Amino acid sequence: MDEHNVEPDRPGQDEPFDAFGVRKGLGRGGGAGDRGALVPYQQQPPAPRDAFGESADPSAFEGLRPAEPSYADFPAYPELPGAAAEDATELLPKAVRAAREPLELMAATRTPSGGSARVRRVTTADYLLTVNPIDGTEVVRCPPGERRTPVLRTRDERAAHLTAARPAPPPGPPAPELPLLERDDERERVIRLLSRGRSVRVTGPSGAGCTALLEAVAKACADLAPEGVLWLTGYHRTVGDVLQDLHDTVYTGGDHRPDRAELPGLLREFGAVVVIDDVEFGGAALAELLAAAPECAFLISSPPEAPAPAAESGVEEVYLAGLSRTACVDLLALAAGRTLDEDETAWAADLWFESEGLPLRFVQAGALLRQRDALRFPAEPDWDDSVWENGTPAAPGAALPDLSGFGDAPGIPALTPPARIPAADVPLPSLAESASPAGLLASRLSEAAREALAFAVALDGEIPHASHLPALVGDTHGDAALGEMTAVGLAVPVASHYRLAAGVTRQLAAVFTAEGELSEVQAHTAALHYAWWSGHPSVTPASAAAEAEAILAAMAACRHNGNPGAAVLLARTVAPAFAAALHWSAWERALRLGQEAARLTGELAEEAYFHHELGVLALCNGEYDRARAELEASIGMRGVLADRQGSVVGRRTLALVEDVSPTPPPSLELPPAAAAFEDAPPAAAETTPLAVIKPAPAPGPKRLAVVGTRRNLVAAGTGVLLAAVLGTVVTLGATSGSAGSDQDPQVKPLETTQPDDPDTTQPASPPASPSTTPASPSTSPTPTTPSTSPTSTPTRGTTSPPASHRSSAPPSSPSSPTTGSSHSASASPSTSHTTSPSATPTTTSPSPTDTPTTPES
Repeated sequence: MDEHNVEPDRPGQDEPFDAFGVRKGLGRGGGAGDRGALVPYQQQPPAPRDAFGESADPSAFEGLRPAEPSYADFPAYPELPGAAAEDATELLPKAVRAAREPLELMAATRTPSGGSARVRRVTTADYLLTVNPIDGTEVVRCPPGERRTPVLRTRDERAAHLTAARPAPPPGPPAPELPLLERDDERERVIRLLSRGRSVRVTGPSGAGCTALLEAVAKACADLAPEGVLWLTGYHRTVGDVLQDLHDTVYTGGDHRPDRAELPGLLREFGAVVVIDDVEFGGAALAELLAAAPECAFLISSPPEAPAPAAESGVEEVYLAGLSRTACVDLLALAAGRTLDEDETAWAADLWFESEGLPLRFVQAGALLRQRDALRFPAEPDWDDSVWENGTPAAPGAALPDLSGFGDAPGIPALTPPARIPAADVPLPSLAESASPAGLLASRLSEAAREALAFAVALDGEIPHASHLPALVGDTHGDAALGEMTAVGLAVPVASHYRLAAGVTRQLAAVFTAEGELSEVQAHTAALHYAWWSGHPSVTPASAAAEAEAILAAMAACRHNGNPGAAVLLARTVAPAFAAALHWSAWERALRLGQEAARLTGELAEEAYFHHELGVLALCNGEYDRARAELEASIGMRGVLADRQGSVVGRRTLALVEDVSPTPPPSLELPPAAAAFEDAPPAAAETTPLAVIKPAPAPGPKRLAVVGTRRNLVAAGTGVLLAAVLGTVVTLGATSGSAGSDQDPQVKPLETTQPDDPDTTQPASPPASPSTTPASPSTSPTPTTPSTSPTSTPTRGTTSPPASHRSSAPPSSPSSPTTGSSHSASASPSTSHTTSPSATPTTTSPSPTDTPTTPES
């Protein structure tokens, strides 16, 4: 309530208002003190009656009616027509509200998904980025006042930051904690190398337990380095992202991304044990990571397909193989929670031979034994005082439990414990089921867990956060599905989320596809959900970046399975969040996927936005040629769409690229090669084959960077072609004027003036031969030899050499048709005269004399 409407010490202050803003009653006596509190219009209450319908004493109900207000201090208000004076409703004086605070400049934009988003600002070493989700990111040189001063975190602040980045334990039944078996030698060796300041890389097949070894070593090295242990992730991250995560862990300020040349100076004096799991790069990138923090000892794990480290980096390699048979049997007993019988021990031996001793396979085998025990020894039902049995309604006709305490009474069934099923009725899994246990494990989970597994398979193994599962699977207890999947070894923690274990995606994809539980619906639903969620104003960029892998997987799945529109919507919504969170590898992947999907859907405006953002990213990474090409493509598309604001933003960014680029853009001027056309000898011009100018393909986004050069070339060729065509038309007119009555009716003669030649006499031009002019209806009965005199003008399809090189063409056969036209014959820019387009090449030789040849009659 406004402060202008508040009057202290006024009775009836807590009385409610109706929908029209008037007080429903004065309460507690009313009176003159209730200034400003008006009584709504009320009818006279009817007289109360007793049980027999007779009127009761009205004096007993005097207190039910509110006291009449005093109008002594009120101005005169007109009474309502037809109502008594005491029943008239008076209006409250209109209070003057204080002006609202002006909204922030950085507020209030609408995202494509319908949610509002804020324009955020992040800085790099050289630029200030204003992440605008509507028109595109604007980039300017970073002003001196915007430059960030790094502040070192304390050890407690680093611990809190690292804890927030690790995945939280999932809800539901916890998985059994298993010890690290037969890894003591590797563990001691890694600790010894780290204590000497050496960096170690642990490799091994998927499911060998590399992450478990890293966790054990990290606990043992807590006090080894002055700054403790830092736990990072390299899953689907570049070396730039890992360095940025290391910088954010050491220093505060999450909206600044330092340059990769600046990071060594910031991390040079920091000493800690840096543990990085799932590193996917090696070689020079790994050497750059190690050189950025020389006082740190790195312990990383990599998959077998990752590139090897450089020889000069000095990284020690530790390879993890499978466990022995005895260790695998012990691990299976620990995972099952009991000792194994003889059949189960033999089954474990067969599984060890097939799996090569991978610990993950025996964790899943222990889950199979626990599920088998649950089938053999069903638990007693947890009865409550409702008709619901274990969260689901009881089956029709089922006997309800005795809740009265009189179990011996007749007609009331007594509770009986569930019968145990013999072991023969629930056999051990076969060797094929043990080799691919995901389908059997999933079949014994709840419906919500199976639906969550279908979403994970559709997203290429990426499991959404537990808070998203209830909305995706349509179950209020869907978050417990993640705990079920991790308890049976189907899901493992990776980075800040969970994903399906190695091999589970492939196994479940075949099972769910055969059963009809997997389709493109899951990916489409996940994309629409994430588009709504990431566009909500309450979602921070850091929260969106934590779900980057699941979001990108949904985007890629929609692009491939026929829903590119959902991929465009999701990419358009999450790309600004990834940019503001400084997770630039995810930003680039989202832009690439969105650009491909926008090209499939034909959404030119969205494609222009993605080109602009890719240009900004290339500019920040120092790739100026790529930035120029992307920005020019974006400006061209937005010019077609008449997007004025977007074009202005693109041109500003392109101007910044031209300013900071160390090399100027390629010249768009035509090289000086026109003199070659005039200096070439005529004889060489006659023997030059006919050049064919092919039409240039339509310029796409990737060809716009060099479109200026090609335009100049096409313009030059067009000018030469136009000059040749005009010369041919003039020549045809001259020939037609001398033909007399034998002129082709399809060609209009042109009135031309020819200079007189004192040395030669121009004879009348004979009719054109059918071999040279098929359009002419008149033919000669005898073969003719056309004149090549410099004063005579040849007909279409003939060759007119210069005067110094006169030649006589052999007679052409009337049966040989000609192809082409004067336009194709004059298309070559290397000759200034027309050439015959006949299929049979004609060889010309210079005449020994200057006497012109005339056709014989």
